[in-house]
Amino acid sequence: MIGLLQRVTSSRVEVAGQVVGEIERGIMVLVGVQKGDDEARAERLAERLLGYRVFPDADDKMNLSVRDIQGGVLLVPQFTLAADTRKGTRAGFSTAAEPAVGKLLFEYLVARIRQLHPQTAAGEFGAYMQVSLINDGPVTFWLDV
Repeated sequence: MIGLLQRVTSSRVEVAGQVVGEIERGIMVLVGVQKGDDEARAERLAERLLGYRVFPDADDKMNLSVRDIQGGVLLVPQFTLAADTRKGTRAGFSTAAEPAVGKLLFEYLVARIRQLHPQTAAGEFGAYMQVSLINDGPVTFWLDV
């Protein structure tokens, strides 16, 4: 599983003009599910996302996690993260999980993170979404588990 984590001052996702997920200060994570991913990888990604230290401490060093600051988490499914871009000028998606598997694992990840961190919102798997964010820093990390 892939998580593209971005530290944000705010973020929201809309589907058909309706806000389906919104947070203030925290992390917005684009989530890609690849072939071979399973619940164990989703668990590991959840741990890493909640524990990854991307927020500044009193000395302005990135030593605090989203848990430490009690910030929001917005998870957005994005199958294009699993694209194969090694050749040509058009992405291939043979490395992405089948949609049914991707949906199950994305929903599992959302449920697990909500259990551990109630300030969690999510986009809608398979929907055409508009995502907005204010990247703070900018701070962006690619987490691959």
